[in-house]
Amino acid sequence: MKRGPAAVIINSALGLAAAFALFPLLWMVSVSFMQPGAASSYPPPLLPADATLQNYRDLFARVNMGGYLLNSLVVACGLTVTSVLFNVMAGYAFAKLQFAGRDALFKTLLAALVIPGQVAMMPLFLMLKAMGLVNTWAGVIVPGMAGVFGIFLVRQYARSIPDALLEAARMDGAGELRIFVLVVLPMLKPVLVTLAVFAFLGSWNDFMWPLIVLTDSTLHTAPVALASLSREHVQDSELMMAGSVVTIAPVLVLFLGLQRYYMQGLLVGSVK
Repeated sequence: MKRGPAAVIINSALGLAAAFALFPLLWMVSVSFMQPGAASSYPPPLLPADATLQNYRDLFARVNMGGYLLNSLVVACGLTVTSVLFNVMAGYAFAKLQFAGRDALFKTLLAALVIPGQVAMMPLFLMLKAMGLVNTWAGVIVPGMAGVFGIFLVRQYARSIPDALLEAARMDGAGELRIFVLVVLPMLKPVLVTLAVFAFLGSWNDFMWPLIVLTDSTLHTAPVALASLSREHVQDSELMMAGSVVTIAPVLVLFLGLQRYYMQGLLVGSVK
């Protein structure tokens, strides 16, 4: 099929934009395999002259990056499970259940989206301190158990569920919990995956809140540990790049593996 000049120009521009966006990531991977100090030479090399895995060995042997990755995995999985559970229940309630003040409460929640998250950090920290959750993984997980965006995303998707289907289940004698588990959840599969990906990526990449809550270095997550690594080894670019690679790789694999469900959950919920 012959393509017109406009299509060739657009595809070429998109290809250049993609190459421009991917180049820093590819160079980061390349530097992680270089010998110590090789990336600091001028001009900086694009490919390692003598590739080595020593940076990765040092990262796990001396810096204990494996422990920090495990901390991130625990926090991200805990927050993902609780976030999906509470956001789905709240989003479905706002979409299909009738209760006093439903619309007014939902509008109030939407208004909270314009408030920067940094504004609430201080009062939230004081609340967690009063609850004894500072310097615990629960202190990182609890604030993310429910979010306005997640509730909004589920609500918009759940509105597409036919009311007649829910009424038929009620007429058959099914309770609300059984309807939610057996009827609603299977129909919400795309948005469940989307919400889980959002929650996992957000928790895995979060730096500021774990830095504030977790004072014990043994509890630090990978992004916090990576920042500490950059302060201690400011001249060791190759080691820091290796740390960046092992921090980014898990979420990149997760996103690529679930990309189909992720895009479906984002697009289908906006179609009536």
